[in-house]
Amino acid sequence: MAMPFFAIKKSFPKILFVASEAAPFVKAGGLGEVMFSLPRSLKELGYDTRVMIPRYAGVDQEKYKLKTIYENLQVPTDATEEGQPQHLICNVKKFESSSGDHRAPVTAYFLENEEYYEKRANIYGYADDAARWALLSRGVLEFFRVTKDWRPDVIVASDWQTGFLMSYLNQNYKDDPKLNSIATVFSIHNLYYQGMFDHRFITEMDFDDGHSLIPSFFNPRLLKINAMRRGIKYADIINTVSSNYAKEIMTLDYGELLDDLLRERRSRVYGILNGIDYETINPETDPYLIKHYNAKNLDKRLSNKAELQEKFNLPVKKDVFVIGIVSRLDEQKGFDLLFPIIEPLLKQLEFQLVVLGSGDGRYMSFFQNLGEKFPEQVASHLSFDNVLPHLIRSGADAVLIPSKFEPAGLVQMESMRYGVVPIVRKTGGLADTVEDYNPRANAGTGFVFKEFDSFALVIAITRAFENYRHRQIWQGIQKRAMEKDFSWEKSAQKYLDLFFKAIDLRKKTI
Repeated sequence: MAMPFFAIKKSFPKILFVASEAAPFVKAGGLGEVMFSLPRSLKELGYDTRVMIPRYAGVDQEKYKLKTIYENLQVPTDATEEGQPQHLICNVKKFESSSGDHRAPVTAYFLENEEYYEKRANIYGYADDAARWALLSRGVLEFFRVTKDWRPDVIVASDWQTGFLMSYLNQNYKDDPKLNSIATVFSIHNLYYQGMFDHRFITEMDFDDGHSLIPSFFNPRLLKINAMRRGIKYADIINTVSSNYAKEIMTLDYGELLDDLLRERRSRVYGILNGIDYETINPETDPYLIKHYNAKNLDKRLSNKAELQEKFNLPVKKDVFVIGIVSRLDEQKGFDLLFPIIEPLLKQLEFQLVVLGSGDGRYMSFFQNLGEKFPEQVASHLSFDNVLPHLIRSGADAVLIPSKFEPAGLVQMESMRYGVVPIVRKTGGLADTVEDYNPRANAGTGFVFKEFDSFALVIAITRAFENYRHRQIWQGIQKRAMEKDFSWEKSAQKYLDLFFKAIDLRKKTI
C-alpha cells in the first residue's frame, strides 16, 4: 500500500497556530475549540505543534502556570505622526504541560500587552480591535524573529484577525532570512467576517486592494483594511473548514465579494472538515447525562429526554417528537425561515421545540413570544449555558439547523454522535456531514432540504416527524448517524498534507 504523502517526508515540520482564541485558556466559539483539538491531534501524530494567542485578562496565569520567557519585545507600530510611539512593548509568556496527560493542551505562547490585552475582559467587541489584531500578528513575527528557543516551519493563521500576519510576513519581512522561509496556511472559518467594517458597503475610497503596506496601528485607515482579503492574497495555502464550503466561496452567492480572488487562487484553496473531540463528546461517559448510552441501547435516551423536558418546563411525554436548537441566533443561521411556518406547524403536528442560544434581539424575541403562545410545546433558554447543550444532545430526537450558510458546523456532528437526527439545509459543512434519508435504500443520517425556502423547511420537518413515528426506521437513522467518524485524527492527517504542500511552495519563492 502506498504511504501517505506526509509519511514519506524525512523531517517533521514545526507548526504554529496563531488565533484570537484557544481553549481551554480562552474561548468564545468554535474557533477556540478547533485551536485546542486540532493542534493536540497533530501532536499525537508526533509533530511539534504550538499555539499563540493574546494574554487577555481572562486567561488564568496561576491555573496554567504561565512563565515569562521574553520581556520588553518591541513591536513596530509604523507610526508616522509626532507623539505616537514607534514601538509597543510586549512580553511573551509560555504554557507547557508537565503532566504528560495526552488530554492537556499543546505548548502555548501568550503575547502580553497591558493596554490592548491585559485590561480587556472580552476577546472581541472593541473599537480598536483592528489595532489589537495587527499587534498580535506583528508581535508573533517579531517574537520568532528574535527568539532563539524555537521557530516554526509553518504558521497557520485563522480568520481575518490574523490575516494581517500574512500581509506583514510577505511585505514587511519578505527579506528577513529568519522569517521568509516560514510557510503559511490561512484558514477561513467564516468568510462573512472580513474586518472592522461592512465589506458589502465599502466605498471606492475605502476599498483595500491588499497591495499597499498596512498603515500604522494609530491610523484610522487601519479600520478599513480587509484582513481576510490579505490573508487569502498572501498565504501559500488557503483552507476552509469543509470541502463543500471551499467550493461555495468561489461562487457569487457565497463568495462575499472575494470570489474573484478565490477563483484566481483556486489551485491553492482546499477544504478540510472540522472534527469533534470524541473523548469529551461521548454519550457513554458524558458527566451531565442522567443515563449513559450508546447505539446498542438507545432506549436509555428516554431518561435524558424526560430530564430535558423537565428542565425546560415542558410536559414530560416520552413519545412526543422533540426538536432542539442549539445555536447563535443571527441571520446566518437561517431562522427567518421559521417566521411564516412555525405556528401552523405547531398547531398541526404534536411536537416540542427547545431552543438554546443568544444573539440578535429579533430572533430572541421571536422564540420568547413563541413560547408564550405555545407554553406546552415551546421553551427557550436565551443565554449562554455550559450544561444545557449536553441535555439537548442526549434528550432531543432531532436538531434543527436551517443555515443560510454554514462553513463547517459542529452542532450537527456533536448531535449525531449522541443519536440526535439533524434536520439541515444542504450548504457548506452541513452538506458534507449529513446524508438525506432514503427510505428505498434504507440509508441516510438526517433530513436535508436544498433551497433556502420556508416551504422546503416545512417538508423536511414533516418528513422527520412522520419517520419518527416508526421506531425501527428512526433508530436505524440514529445508529447510522452515531457510526459516522468526525474525529480530529482523520482531519489532522489531511492538514499534514497541506502543510507539506505549503512548505514546498514556500521553497520555490525564496
